[in-house]
Amino acid sequence: MKKQPSTNEISTIIIDEGKYKTFLTKKYINRKVWKINDPSMIFSVIPGVVTKIFVAEGNKVEEGDKLLILEAMKMKNIITVPYSGVIKKIHVTEGQAIPKNQLLAELDIKIHKKD
Repeated sequence: MKKQPSTNEISTIIIDEGKYKTFLTKKYINRKVWKINDPSMIFSVIPGVVTKIFVAEGNKVEEGDKLLILEAMKMKNIITVPYSGVIKKIHVTEGQAIPKNQLLAELDIKIHKKD
């Protein structure tokens, strides 16, 4: 038995300059919309506990400098700064347990001009 579409309206979608008419499912309509990552935002990639923070708001940092230590499963992971700039805001505190994808810090990124 064929499953009925979740909506009664036919929608047009465009894929690689081709137009297609289709029924959209509820799952597709309610999906999380993709957005481009903001390079000035630093997120955790694993859950854990922040055991040490090496920087403060307003500090100038260079790419690769230590940002903080995130302890997960008895392992201490050193999180480094991905770009040179200034620490705009720190969103975590030492001893705080954080989930995956938690915003750790915001950078004001310094852009180098090539001559």
